[in-house]
Amino acid sequence: MSMEFLIATAIGALTWAGIYLSLRGRTFPVVLGVTMLSYAINLFLFAIGRLKVGAPPIFSEDAATYTDPLPQALVLTAIVISFGMSALVVVLSLRTFLETGTDQVDGEPDPAIDPLDGDRDEWIKRRNAHRIDMLGET
Repeated sequence: MSMEFLIATAIGALTWAGIYLSLRGRTFPVVLGVTMLSYAINLFLFAIGRLKVGAPPIFSEDAATYTDPLPQALVLTAIVISFGMSALVVVLSLRTFLETGTDQVDGEPDPAIDPLDGDRDEWIKRRNAHRIDMLGET
C-alpha cells in the first residue's frame, strides 16, 4: 500500500465525516463537521505541494531540486483561519443554545429529547431562576 493511497483515503474519510456531521440537526456536530472539512482541505493542500524531504524550500543555483513553499504557507494560514472560525462558531452556537434553550439548527425544541416537552415559557422561567441563583440574588 502506497503513501499516496493512505493520504487520499484520509482526505476522503475526513471529507465524508465532515459532510455527514455538517448535515446533522444539532449545532455541535455541525461545528465538528466544519472543522473536519477544514482538516481535509489542509491535508489536501499539503499533499498537492509535493513535499520533498531534504530539499530547500527556495530555488537556488546550486540546488538540484527544490520544494514549493506556497502550499506550506497556505496550510499554515488555513490552520490559523480555521482555528479562529471554529472558535467563533462555538461561541455563536453556545450563545444560540443559551438564548433559545435548544441546540437544534432550526432553533425549534425537539419534543422527543426536550424534558419540558417543548414548553418554552417554562424553560425560560427555569433559566432565569437559575441565573438569579448563580448571581446570588435569591
